Amino acid sequence: MKKFLFDCGTRDPAASAGLFLLRLGTGLMMCIGHGIPKIQHFAELKEHWTIPHIWPLSHMNEPVSLMATIFAEVIASAMIVLGLMTRPAAFVFGFAMVVAAFQVGGQAPLFLAPGAQGAKEPALLYLLPACVLILTGAGTWSFDAGIFKDKRRRYL
Repeated sequence: MKKFLFDCGTRDPAASAGLFLLRLGTGLMMCIGHGIPKIQHFAELKEHWTIPHIWPLSHMNEPVSLMATIFAEVIASAMIVLGLMTRPAAFVFGFAMVVAAFQVGGQAPLFLAPGAQGAKEPALLYLLPACVLILTGAGTWSFDAGIFKDKRRRYL
């Protein structure tokens, strides 16, 4: 279980630097740009927040659905920045982006265009780093690397 939660993946220095920049940029942009504003405007948003049409999420009410979104956008993003339980956090974050792209923005066009009100593109652009982090792990510059000390050297 410890390996599943805290395996940092590659220990190559160059790859770890790239993963650190990916984690830092993606996590901070999501947390500061999307998650914290949702916390600040919780009272207004909870009345008309979208409930996903995916079982068992379809049984949530609007405030619970908003809290789940805030968890993914603030807590999971912060865990990604820190490199703490990165793969599970990236899964939660990525799942939220799939819901945002295909449930919330289900009828929206794929790409942002001049004059368009919304699109799937931003959610899909956040989904890509989540998929990368699920596959690679956080790298050496993470809390995962300090918690799960792998005895063998890996450069994959």
